[in-house]
Amino acid sequence: MSRIGKRPIPVPAGVSVAISGSTVTVKGPKGELARTLPADIAVAQEGAELKVTRPSDEERHKALHGLSRTLVANMVEGVTKGFVKTLEITGVGYKAEVKPYGALLSLGYSHQIEYQAPAGVKINAPNPTTVVIEGMSKELVGQVAAEIRSLRKPEPYKGKGVKYQGEVIRRKAGKAGGK
Repeated sequence: MSRIGKRPIPVPAGVSVAISGSTVTVKGPKGELARTLPADIAVAQEGAELKVTRPSDEERHKALHGLSRTLVANMVEGVTKGFVKTLEITGVGYKAEVKPYGALLSLGYSHQIEYQAPAGVKINAPNPTTVVIEGMSKELVGQVAAEIRSLRKPEPYKGKGVKYQGEVIRRKAGKAGGK
């Protein structure tokens, strides 16, 4: 049995869960999320807990069991607390500016980059070198963070670029120099 899949998901007060067929809808103080799970995986609500079960011990069902449980648990956490990713921008003249549509990024190119944030994601910049991405969908928050980071990945010589907060960039030595 999957160690992750067999753990029940606690449903906090103020969160309502609706299960219709293989679609799970979770409503909470931050909003509403819905997801269609694989048809083989069953989700049942027992009191203030959700349980995810699989029909057999087939390899495919085992793989989907833990995944489905984690996806539903992330939905419950997203509508209650939400998810946050923080990016740090390093480099002379590199900065981020919040706009109504998303963010305007200056990352050392000849032009500024306008990043359009998808619905459900809020981009904030407490200072010009820090970007905070918030939302209730863990997938969407992570995807936006990865897209912004990919605009200028940190380089190994000076460490310039966009990196996750706490990410360690392996640095290389420059040229050895002449005789």
